[in-house]
Amino acid sequence: MSERHYTEDHEWVEVDGDIATVGITPYAADKLGDVVYVELPKPGAALAAGSVVGEIESTKSVGELFAPVEGEVVEANQAVVDDPASLNADADAAWLIKVRFTSLPELLTAEQYAELTAE
Repeated sequence: MSERHYTEDHEWVEVDGDIATVGITPYAADKLGDVVYVELPKPGAALAAGSVVGEIESTKSVGELFAPVEGEVVEANQAVVDDPASLNADADAAWLIKVRFTSLPELLTAEQYAELTAE
């Protein structure tokens, strides 16, 4: 059973065993606007938690993708690279990378993230 957590950088993280699936939140997708380009790390890349690992470019701005966990990329979602607008269509479903993590930092619960993004 996977469990979804969030970061202050507006990413969601689903943990299933030792694999963390990472995406951006609908809040982030909305703030970015129309996403036109996504750059993701390649499988096999070593990630340090908090480091910049990719880029998301929209018609409004360029945002950085941060590694929420430390570990190794096991899969990058080529479908999102090929169709960046899928992040706007359904950010909750359009995952970006899967990471076999070696450490899992404290992440936000859904309730904590909702408080963070309340306007």
